[in-house]
Amino acid sequence: MNREQLEREQERAWSTGPGWRALSAVNQKPMGRRYMLTAFVFFLAGGLLALLMRIQLAVPQNDFLGHQAYNEMFTMHGTTMLFLFAVPMLEGAAIYLLPPMIGARDMAFPRLGAFGYWCYLLGGLLLYCSLFVGMMPDAGWTMYTPLSNSRFSPGSGVDFWLIGITLVEIGSITAAAEIAVTILRCRAPGMSLDRMPLFAWYMLVVAFMILFGFPPLILGDLLLEIERAFDWPFFDPERGGDPLLWQHLFWLFGHPEVYIIFLPAAGMVSTMIATFSRRPIAGYPWLVAAAVGTGFVSFGLWAHHMFTTGIPLMSLSFFSAASMTVAIFAGIQVFAWIATLWLGRPVLTTPLLFVAGFLFLFVIGGLTGVMLAVIPFDWQAHSSYFLVSHFHYVLFGGMVFPLFGAIYYWFPTATGKLMSERLGRWNFWLMFAGFNLTFLPMKVAGMMGMPRRIYTYPRGMWEWENFAATTGAFLMAVSILVFIANFVLGMRNGRPAGLNPWNAATLEWATPQPVPTYNFLSLPVIESRDPLWRDGELATAINDGRGLLAHPWFGLRLGVLTTPVSAQLRRLLVLPQSDFAPLVAALVLAAACVAALLKHWSLTALALAAFLLVMLNWFWRQPHPAPGRAHELRQRTGLEVNDGPPEAAGWWGMWTAIGGLGAMYASLVFAYFYLGMQAEDFPQQGAPPALPLLLAAATLALAAGLAHSRRAMSQLAAGIAGLASMGFTLQAAFAADFSPTETALDAASLTLLGSHALQAFVAAIISLFAFAWQRFKPGYAPERTIVANARAFWQYTLITGLISLCINHFWPSLLS
Repeated sequence: MNREQLEREQERAWSTGPGWRALSAVNQKPMGRRYMLTAFVFFLAGGLLALLMRIQLAVPQNDFLGHQAYNEMFTMHGTTMLFLFAVPMLEGAAIYLLPPMIGARDMAFPRLGAFGYWCYLLGGLLLYCSLFVGMMPDAGWTMYTPLSNSRFSPGSGVDFWLIGITLVEIGSITAAAEIAVTILRCRAPGMSLDRMPLFAWYMLVVAFMILFGFPPLILGDLLLEIERAFDWPFFDPERGGDPLLWQHLFWLFGHPEVYIIFLPAAGMVSTMIATFSRRPIAGYPWLVAAAVGTGFVSFGLWAHHMFTTGIPLMSLSFFSAASMTVAIFAGIQVFAWIATLWLGRPVLTTPLLFVAGFLFLFVIGGLTGVMLAVIPFDWQAHSSYFLVSHFHYVLFGGMVFPLFGAIYYWFPTATGKLMSERLGRWNFWLMFAGFNLTFLPMKVAGMMGMPRRIYTYPRGMWEWENFAATTGAFLMAVSILVFIANFVLGMRNGRPAGLNPWNAATLEWATPQPVPTYNFLSLPVIESRDPLWRDGELATAINDGRGLLAHPWFGLRLGVLTTPVSAQLRRLLVLPQSDFAPLVAALVLAAACVAALLKHWSLTALALAAFLLVMLNWFWRQPHPAPGRAHELRQRTGLEVNDGPPEAAGWWGMWTAIGGLGAMYASLVFAYFYLGMQAEDFPQQGAPPALPLLLAAATLALAAGLAHSRRAMSQLAAGIAGLASMGFTLQAAFAADFSPTETALDAASLTLLGSHALQAFVAAIISLFAFAWQRFKPGYAPERTIVANARAFWQYTLITGLISLCINHFWPSLLS
């Protein structure tokens, strides 16, 4: 076939269809665009809320907003910007950019990515529904207890927040799992880790940070919702709970999230600086080490936000030192960027202007962060507007400025056109001036004693600072309007970009602009870190079909799997076609959330059962070809179809899921012992009886052992044994003398037993699914992966189950 014929065949294989069938799209191009467009709409909503707050604070004793309305605006503004804009926007950018950047045709799990997007959208809409039913949350975006419990926040406003944000976080975690496996297994042949673009490195670190950082917040949301719905006192000090437990769980998520937001933006900055400096980035290994180091250290910083809560001074000293340590990694990156600009020949374009603004603002935010890491200073400034200013210099300056530069930079990949440089410069200077006019006076007001979270203030105090801040906020709003106008005009009348308009080095510029749906007509083989600079013929070879998999055999969407470190070619990856299952699954899960919000528990259970059936149907319809077709593919491509561990992408996906579940389980164990240390009778005396716990442990071990076999009947037996373990665990829970509404420790003990019962049930379902696959689809490629996944999940369930059972019986018996 010639090039035109190959392009038509690829378009036919990757097309979704017009009209309502567009909702079934699962590939990364539409998913990335949807993520970013939805996040930008939420950004506008959050910005509008900020303007309303600034109008209220423009002059003293203003009555534009009452205290209740102001609290609602404040809560929704922070929630929108952090949960509905920042992380989803960056994940959407990663989903859109990573495959063409690393030489792949799509993400590793397209349907999972689509499911994550629909969860995010429905969770955000559920949260904003509170606005239209008059039940907006008003306890602050951090939802600190006891302010957020049912006594001080009656009604359903907080429930909207807890349930909606949980759905959003599920979407974020699924996207992170997809990003991690894509980077590790779907890179172009030859793109070893030391040749990987820095943006991919940064997103790999961020993906694992999300996998381990978001589950503690989901656990906290669930515990607080259980307390509000069933009166289990996890955070009630009168019954053995502790409000600080919420802060620990929240900031175990919250401080890593600061770097989850910053690191992708830093990856974008590294890419743009190298391009516009016309040279490779300086200190590539140091930048990688700084990103990895930031990821690790960020998990030791959560109490940085809790210096004023009465934590012992020794603990505060540790977190203070860790807070200063992370600044070292930020400094490494800043100096590497400056060195690249110094050694290169910078071309001052709109994207580079935004990068320069980022460097200025982020350095200010970083320096004030080091100031706040000093414990005595933080005691004075923590509850003042100085912290509000610092927070925005780090997050808005450190994320939004690079993001706008990145939109100008990668705009041609989506449209084939360039945005106006003149309007872009107006956009930058209005935003830069407006930002500093808004948040620099806040530092002054904070040092003059203005507390945060107030809706008005007396005359003669902080007047010029607040009026200047409000003026700057409206100046930023004008800059956003200029950006929107530039974006629309660029789409309609922008100058054609041509091939590689910036003379960049990374692979997304190797194909015609806009980048086609399938990314590459043929897949490249990489031999250097800057492939388009080092190999002038690479783009021509890709676009002429001289690379890998130029022909979409049998109309299939085909990619490759490579080894994680050296990116050696290993397997053929068959990707799924368009599918409505992700949308249906997200709708059913959202229905369960709405039923829980309405306290209709029978409907919640029914919706969750329907969700399980939808997911089983989803997994049953694997994209892998039948055995005969797989054999023919092997003959034509010379590659085995993705067929089993450790090569199979699904096996890697299972282990990333286990990592996220393990983080959530570890957070639950932490909560149990934290509450135990507050209780007078820890370990509690009312432990479950030994017999059902021993039977639960025995059947659990039996199920895990049986799951190691590839025989169908062994998987059936493992499923039955798992259901038996769940039953014995529930029997132990009901037989125990627990009073979950009277003591927090009893509530935590029952939660531990319930979590094991749920895990045993899920593991049993996986084994029963493996049995059904072996009986009804023998010989299909995924069989080995499905069995291996059942074995892996049983190993995890065995370990966590034994820990839960020991904590609930043998540990109290040992110490009593």
